[in-house]
Amino acid sequence: MDNTMSTEQQLAQTMPVKRYQASIKAWCIDVLLWSYSFLVLYKLGYQSWWLDLRHIDFSWSEPLYSLLLGGLIASVLSYTKASVGKACYGLIAFEEGRSLFRAASVRLGLLFLLLTFIAGLQVSQVSMREFFSDSGLAGAQRIFTALLNPNFAILEEALFAAVETVYMAFIATALAIPVAFVLAFFAARNLMKHSALSFAIYAVLRFLMNLTRSIEPLVWAIIFSVWVGIGPFSGMLALFLHSVASLTKLYSEQIEAIQDGPVEAMTATGAHPIQIIWYGVVPQIVLPYLSYTIYRWDINVRMATVIGLVGGGGIGTMLMQYQGLARWNDVGMLVIVIAAIVWLMDYASAKIRAHLK
Repeated sequence: MDNTMSTEQQLAQTMPVKRYQASIKAWCIDVLLWSYSFLVLYKLGYQSWWLDLRHIDFSWSEPLYSLLLGGLIASVLSYTKASVGKACYGLIAFEEGRSLFRAASVRLGLLFLLLTFIAGLQVSQVSMREFFSDSGLAGAQRIFTALLNPNFAILEEALFAAVETVYMAFIATALAIPVAFVLAFFAARNLMKHSALSFAIYAVLRFLMNLTRSIEPLVWAIIFSVWVGIGPFSGMLALFLHSVASLTKLYSEQIEAIQDGPVEAMTATGAHPIQIIWYGVVPQIVLPYLSYTIYRWDINVRMATVIGLVGGGGIGTMLMQYQGLARWNDVGMLVIVIAAIVWLMDYASAKIRAHLK
């Protein structure tokens, strides 16, 4: 009984602390939402014709002023039931006879969503007038008419470039597989958490892979085009580097999801770490690895047609050249070939992945 009372007393003591922490987090959410709303409203008023605020120059202080106003509103609402943050953390009691959602908080949330939608339309410069203008429709009709009448005279050249594209993607994937396979074990948290050195290696490798993966293959293709020159080699290097980062992430996450039973059993018998990995980890990840690899090759084939636009070789380079010369009939032929390649690769990869399950 004393132990029970002691536990209840501890819970009673920790509840105010947790509630205070939740209140701080709720206040921060309200500050961000209201600051964002004020900033969006100012931008909309600054750029709109119906509310001209261009004579007000906040310059670099716009976010600061919005943050101050947002903090003021959030502080006032923290004492009411209209706080979105308090609703998120369950600090507002449910009202009887109402739905599970808090009415005031839902209205404010919808207001923020509406402001975001309106701001998105403004930033995107959506204009139905331009979309349906006579000159725009005439230009679109001219281009689509040419695209739907492809020039079959360049079919042989297009097929050769398409084969180059497929091989470029295949070599990039094939070279990336062994590199990513090895790096994945060093990027798996469950295998690298047993010492400070191994965890440091894990953290550094994860950071480098995330950095590499965050840079699009198009950017890598531009870099390698300057490095090794325009052509398939630069495109292959771009796909290879991005594939290593992506496959390492997928492989390592699969390693982190393995069952710990076989690994613990082999560790208890005194097996060598390499034996534990080879016999305890690898058998659990073979089939997912094959599925991820095939899917990555599918991605690389589609991406290879795009990086050719920046000098990465393959059919994308032809597409860029003919588009620049406004040879839309030739572009139509290339589009048909690209669509056929993507469809065939998607069909083949889906069939292979289905047989691996």
